Amino acid sequence: MKEKSAAKILSRSRWTKVTLAVFAVVLVVFSIIGIYWSRTPDVFWVNRSVEGDRVVVGYSTTDTLVRVADTLLEKPGGYLSNDKMPPSVFLDNIPNWEFGVLQQVRDLARVIRNDYSRTQSQSKEDPDVSIAEPLFFFDNDSWMLPRTESEYRRAIKAMEKYRDRLIGIEQPEAQFFARTDNLREWLSQVEKRLGSITRRLGDSVATTRINEGLAGDASAQAAAAQPDKIDVRTSWFEVDDIFFEARGTAWALLHFFRAVELDFDSVLADKNAAASVRQIIRELEASLKPMRSPVILNGSGYGFFANHSLVMANYLARANAGVINLRELLDQG
Repeated sequence: MKEKSAAKILSRSRWTKVTLAVFAVVLVVFSIIGIYWSRTPDVFWVNRSVEGDRVVVGYSTTDTLVRVADTLLEKPGGYLSNDKMPPSVFLDNIPNWEFGVLQQVRDLARVIRNDYSRTQSQSKEDPDVSIAEPLFFFDNDSWMLPRTESEYRRAIKAMEKYRDRLIGIEQPEAQFFARTDNLREWLSQVEKRLGSITRRLGDSVATTRINEGLAGDASAQAAAAQPDKIDVRTSWFEVDDIFFEARGTAWALLHFFRAVELDFDSVLADKNAAASVRQIIRELEASLKPMRSPVILNGSGYGFFANHSLVMANYLARANAGVINLRELLDQG
């Protein structure tokens, strides 16, 4: 009996060791895959011309939108925001980066539908863009029936068709109007997005802020009573989420502003505003410098440790200031 009992104990011990070894191997493999999938894509060069030197107004913007959206789905690991299996389910940085990119894709797609592809507010909208734009607004974390990726791929194909019609590969002909008023519409969206994300980044060290909801208008009213101070404290668990959403926002905007620099070159030259766009691009490039820390630090601002959120907020605030100045420049006659 003692020999059987000892054999059972030895067998259990072996199975325990095997189980622990398998678990350790799986953990290491998942960690390696997670690290690889958590790398953000590199910045790519925006295409200027079609078939050599042929330049078509609107091609850079449309092609860049397609490539940015395609990168969102085809980067290492694919689209992770709707994954429910390990190791993806344990990764939150890249899904937040994806959401930052997606917001900019949605904003630009809407402006292309409502402004860039139409002569005026009463004109007929482009059929392919009208298909693509709402598909980009599909739920970003649906994992089945239908999956988010399938809807976004349909949107990309529709935008590709619009791009091909724009450059004459397909018929009927499509239009893209690089006008001052159209550019202002997109810049107003960018200004709001950057203002919001900058404020959220700054809240990493803030506790409360003064309520400015009714400031500047003596007759302004709100649906509910407004407190004098608002609690804006960012949870410790959300600091890195907001940071990577901001990185995704900056990554997408960098490409879109490079496209603006090409498609709206005549408008910018007429307003002597090309330097403003270059400065915005420089600030966005600086915000995407490689991370040298394995974690997002959240120091007090003047403390011993760095605060990566405040550094990011600094670059994006300066980029937003450039956007505001550019809009004011375009408003001038």
